[in-house]
Amino acid sequence: MKNKRNKIKVGISVGDLNGIGVEVIFKTFQNQLMFDFCTPVIFASTKVLSFEKKLLNMNIDIHGINNLDNTFPNKLNVLNLWKEPVAVEFGKPDKEIGKYAVASFKAAVNALKSGEIDVLVTAPFNKESVQTEDFDFPGHTDYLAQELDGNPLMFMVSDDLKIGLVTDHVPMKYIASQITQQKIIDKIETMTTSLIQDFGVEKPIIAVLGLNPHCGDGGIIGKEDDEIIRPTIEKLKNRGQLVYGPYAADSFFASNTYKKFDAVLAMYHDQGLIPFKTLSFGKGVNYTAGLDKIRTSPDHGTAYEIAGKNEANPESFREAIFRAIDIYKKRKEHKELTAQVLQTLQENNK
Repeated sequence: MKNKRNKIKVGISVGDLNGIGVEVIFKTFQNQLMFDFCTPVIFASTKVLSFEKKLLNMNIDIHGINNLDNTFPNKLNVLNLWKEPVAVEFGKPDKEIGKYAVASFKAAVNALKSGEIDVLVTAPFNKESVQTEDFDFPGHTDYLAQELDGNPLMFMVSDDLKIGLVTDHVPMKYIASQITQQKIIDKIETMTTSLIQDFGVEKPIIAVLGLNPHCGDGGIIGKEDDEIIRPTIEKLKNRGQLVYGPYAADSFFASNTYKKFDAVLAMYHDQGLIPFKTLSFGKGVNYTAGLDKIRTSPDHGTAYEIAGKNEANPESFREAIFRAIDIYKKRKEHKELTAQVLQTLQENNK
């Protein structure tokens, strides 16, 4: 079995079966060259995937397994989690379908924790459909924060733009109360570490966006920028970190100022994701930085409006696969280089 572990094993949670998740997975691996980069494992059921394959008229082979030790290279492996048939209705939010999305995600996370898979790529699910007493989380990131070690950062990444969030899935009326000096510091430290070990940036330069319009206009439109964000940036600068701002979000991206920085820290979800999806949609990836394991996902949702119509673009999902593999390799390389530096220092101090 050793030769099967030479390639990175990519676990894939199936997401909402009524959405476009299965379609973009199939379209990604219709290209046989993908198997040169990884060994994929979908956490689902061959029965339901064969059913969707027929509905979508997809020409792709799937290989059912009952144990992660039995994965085959050059095959689209499916770990069977359930045997019963599933009533797929494309484009329809469904609590029953949500249970299968959660079962797939939880099983994949367990495999990630145990090291049976190397990285996890999650297909999108419907946040309302997955809510139960056993899964009371606003999204993937919050569950991963509970199950894995580290301080998670929702980090939207592409080759040209990287945006992290201080707050993510938080209602607007609570955002200002959650903007604290410590939270900003924690997110910037997580972002800095990720840029170094996951993206190979030696000395990250980070921009921080303001919370209020025009960064508060001297307190006329809110005091958080002057009382919380600006002093935090100064504190980080005094520590030697290359952190700048706050910048007014309305002009920051239109003026291409973002191109001067390795990453941008936004205060809340839409402040970061609207410009990211405008500038990088289809090429961007949602990466959960700051954890001891690697998880990525495409930058889109379930797309019910086109589900089952064979219209979904797999580019972002494919990018999520490649990004997870690249981060895995970068982390391994960084760990090896760090170990070599420590060993050299220890030898020199003898």
